[in-house]
Amino acid sequence: MKRRLRPTRQVDLGFLVSAPLRLVLAADTAAPPEAVHAALAKDTEGWTAWFDAVTTATGRTVGLRGGIRCEETVLADEPPRRFAYRADATNAPGLRALLEEWALSPTAVGGTRVRWTFAADGPPALRTFLLMSRPGLGLSFRSAVRSLDRRLAS
Repeated sequence: MKRRLRPTRQVDLGFLVSAPLRLVLAADTAAPPEAVHAALAKDTEGWTAWFDAVTTATGRTVGLRGGIRCEETVLADEPPRRFAYRADATNAPGLRALLEEWALSPTAVGGTRVRWTFAADGPPALRTFLLMSRPGLGLSFRSAVRSLDRRLAS
């Protein structure tokens, strides 16, 4: 069952710093920021090829492992340094608000530092669950960045 999340006027880019729960993860890739940004922002359907947690991606409707679905709105598309989106509707239980940002910066060796911020709100039990899930989310994120790196290299 799909339900609307917090009104969109309450979840803007400022939510990245004001969210009750923020998880920030980072990993490096050999690909340049322009290529990483294009994969994130222009090839949504391609996410299923490199991000194991994503099972379907059509436009800004994304399906995740476990049957979670989100309808998203892009809030920032600033090539080659940033891509951010908000979940407007989902079937994820308890989730009240969600905003994700992929910040990209060049590394000294010509690659990209990918920093993913997961900003969310929900009842205390959900926030605790997400905090406890941080190691698994980190593993999934780092694996996705490695897979994206291989995909961009081929």
